[in-house]
Amino acid sequence: MGLDVAAAFTFAWRHAPRVPEPVLRAAFTLAADLTWLRRTEGVRRMEANYARVRPDLDARAVRRLARAGMRSYMRYFREAFTLQGATPAQLAARVRVEGHENIAADLAAGRGIALALAHLGNWDLAGAWARPHLGPVLTVAERLRPEALFQEFVAFRRSIGIEVLPLGDGDVFRNLVRGAVAGNVLIPLLADRDLTARGVEVDLCGHRARVAAGPAALALAAKVALHPVGIRYERLHGERRRAAGTPWGIVIHFLPAVPVPPEGGTAADRRAQVAAMTQAWVDALAEFLRAHTEDWHMLQKVFVADLDPARYARTKVEAGEA
Repeated sequence: MGLDVAAAFTFAWRHAPRVPEPVLRAAFTLAADLTWLRRTEGVRRMEANYARVRPDLDARAVRRLARAGMRSYMRYFREAFTLQGATPAQLAARVRVEGHENIAADLAAGRGIALALAHLGNWDLAGAWARPHLGPVLTVAERLRPEALFQEFVAFRRSIGIEVLPLGDGDVFRNLVRGAVAGNVLIPLLADRDLTARGVEVDLCGHRARVAAGPAALALAAKVALHPVGIRYERLHGERRRAAGTPWGIVIHFLPAVPVPPEGGTAADRRAQVAAMTQAWVDALAEFLRAHTEDWHMLQKVFVADLDPARYARTKVEAGEA
């Protein structure tokens, strides 16, 4: 009998908050270490991705880094299962912000802000914190299978104050643009992996990779600023740790807005703008990835060299690149 993933996640969301935090932390650390020891397909992919980002490391060092990566990944899930039960004071203690000055003017003016994120740290915790401290949060969620699992994730994110649009719905981009134009909203988009046939091929840490075009396309269409955002974990100590109710917090680093290339009048010009802005936010986050690689939860193929050549050729045709 196969595992009912949706039911398992539902059970965890309902019951994990009742488990003492040290016990839950130990259980998820054990799960991370066992998964790492088994060298599952996801762990091997994580190692391959880390090796491309950190060419300075030998195979043994990459292997150790992947162990830290799996612990970080399982920490994300442990926090997700208990986040609904966190108090406002605990959320405030768990989050520290760097680079607030980069978004301060837009926040003060009530303008919408597009944010380009990678799968770094705990983006759900960042969104839950941002809602009361910065403003409304609107984002897009990948359609998971089974549908019941996707609905559980949507319900979870809405319960912590994040408004979610399903990726693939015909009006999703139009609704994002409307939200950005209306203003007073943060629109964070996880974009370090292309989930459509409309992504952009970029240079990521010296290797060709395929990422999402959404953040740049949104910023251009809505005429709002696009900021790369890095999120990493940090250990908490003393009073802050006691206030947080956990030994781990996150740092949200808002980077300066990427420059907007001169506007042209053709579709090709707009594609070139999107490509340039996408490469700019990727470049900005590349150093963050190198410095905090263990917090990059990328267990899927993102680099072009790892993709199936025939399938990728079809993707480029669909995207009008070939």
